Order: sequence, then structure tokens, then C-alpha cells
Amino acid sequence: MRSLLLFVKLLMGRSVSRVGFMALALVGIAIALSTTLISGENAAQTVAGLDDVPFIAVTQFIEQPDSNAVRSGLHAALVEAGYKEGENLRWEWKSAQGVPVTAMQIAKKYVWAKPDVIVAISTLSAQAVASLSGNVPVIFSAVADPVEAKLVKEANRPGKNVSGVSDRTPIDQHMALIREILPEAKRLGVIYDAEEDHWEEMMALIHTQAQQQEFTEVKEIAIFSSGEVVGAARGLVGSVDAIYMPADIRLNLALPAVVQVGQNNNLPVFAGDADGVRKGAIAGISFSYYDIGRQTASMVIKVLKGKNPEDLPVEFVNVVNLFVNPTSAEKMGVSLPTAVIERADEVIKEGGKVN
Repeated sequence: MRSLLLFVKLLMGRSVSRVGFMALALVGIAIALSTTLISGENAAQTVAGLDDVPFIAVTQFIEQPDSNAVRSGLHAALVEAGYKEGENLRWEWKSAQGVPVTAMQIAKKYVWAKPDVIVAISTLSAQAVASLSGNVPVIFSAVADPVEAKLVKEANRPGKNVSGVSDRTPIDQHMALIREILPEAKRLGVIYDAEEDHWEEMMALIHTQAQQQEFTEVKEIAIFSSGEVVGAARGLVGSVDAIYMPADIRLNLALPAVVQVGQNNNLPVFAGDADGVRKGAIAGISFSYYDIGRQTASMVIKVLKGKNPEDLPVEFVNVVNLFVNPTSAEKMGVSLPTAVIERADEVIKEGGKVN
């Protein structure tokens, strides 16, 4: 999950790739084996088979809004499906509080306990559990690239006891939306954060999906700080027909200034999430981590009913929301199609929003 990865980078004071995260986690195994298991709540005895009900063990790397929303959605969907704590479900969850070594300790504790399924929220927690899991079923959630993270061999065929739900940005839908709004556009400018761990995969997807939408050129500009974003936008003026800004913390910080560049030059600006549209981008497609948690629950229930994770293809976001900003679009010389506005989940206007 993007905000979680950036948070960890800031804690460590440098850029860290997902491969680096895995290496760090593996180092944590050795440390965990030579230290006392975590104190307090996480040190409580965790053993399967204490009662004749399904046992779900949940681990998340840190308590932050996205991770918490996944856990809340997971729990709510299980309750709606008839699984209730204290009646026919045993539910435990632990947070590593942002510490990789603690994530490994929690993983070791849960794998030893052998629950019916371990749910690992975020890449680091999933890597920790997967490295130790043996035959214990594991369902991950909010992992942008499970293949790169070495959690599965292929998305369609996970290949072992691990599968789950990815929070990869729905690039295909973003490109289709831009094409629908700008049917004559040929050249697409993309500003992306080169500090993001999955930028190579994201840009590959953008090129593939843009080509499928018959864009003849994708001009990409990498930035390494929010202060570079406006200059990148100005550099695209006159050479592209639209700018696409993927969802990213650094990009969103500078998005209002990019919107101003677009309005000054009749250059449409599109965003990768709802926040960008609220800040002035023409349109964007976003998703909820609460919904990702609910989607994860459906996979967990399949495992509880006897499915093996290796037989469950990795799922990607299946519930998205459309956001449009007609007022900003007009300032960029674009009239949004009525069909797009009518199916929008949120229409932003000056002075407020209309649902």
C-alpha cells in the first residue's frame, strides 16, 4: 500500500525497494530467533484447536488508516456472512507497530499456532508470514505487486498456500476513462514518482493500456520530490494532449499547481484517485480500502469452506468509484460527456459536491 511504504521510507530516512524490504524481513528472522517474543498483547498464548470454531489470525504491519480500513472491512464482511466472534468464529489480530522484526515474530507465533487461515495486511506482513507459513493457508490483502514481492509465482496461478487481494491501481480503467472523455487525444503525458517501489510495473501497465486505448505516444517524466512536479507539468505543455497523475502522496501535494498549469494552457489533467479530483483534476477513479477488506473476506470464507489458496487466483480491486469535476474541466477547455457525469459516484463543483 502506497502510503504505508512511504511511511516506512520516512522512518528509515532513505528509499527502500520491496526487495530491500524482503531482505530486511529475512534478517529479522535471525533476530527473532535470538530474542524473547514480543511483550504485552502480542505475547499472549496463541494456539489453534481450543474450540471447534474457525480460527482466523490477522496480522498488519502498522496501524494506519488504510490498513485499519482493510481490517474493518474484513471483519464486517465476515460478520455479515454469519461468522461472529464468541459464537462461531475465533478472531485474533496483531500489529507489528511498523517494526519489521516484530512482524516476523508475529508471523512465527501465528504459523506455530496453525489457524485455519492467516490474513496478512500489507506487503511486509505478507512476506513475513509467507516465508514461514509451511502449509498454513495465507490470504494477503493490500499488496500492490504480489509477484514482485515473491508471494505468488503468477497472479492466475499462485502456486502455493498463498493468495489474496492486490491494491494495484486500476490503470486499465483510468486509461479507458481518459479515452472516453477525450476521444481525439493521441499523446498522453504521465508524471510519476520515481521513489515509488512499483513505478516500473505501473509505467509498463500505463504503456500497455494506453496503447490499447489507441494513444500513439506516452511521454513520461519522473520526479524525485514534490517540488519537481510543477516544472514537469510545464514541460509537457504543447507536447501532449492530456496529463495523467497516478495516485501518489508527492504528486498530490503539488496537484493544485499542476491543475493551474492545465487551466492556463487548456491542457486536461486527470488524477489516479478521488483526492486529486477534489483538488481540481478533471476526473479519476478511486477505491476504498474498506472495500478491499470486504473483498478479502470473500477469499477467506472460500478457504474456511475448504478451498486451497493455490487454487484461488489473486484478485484485484473489484469495487471502484468514479469522481468528476465539471467546473475544472470547463476551465481546461473540456466538456465532460453527460454519460460520464450521470454515472459518477461524486460530482465536485465549486463551493461543494453533488452526489
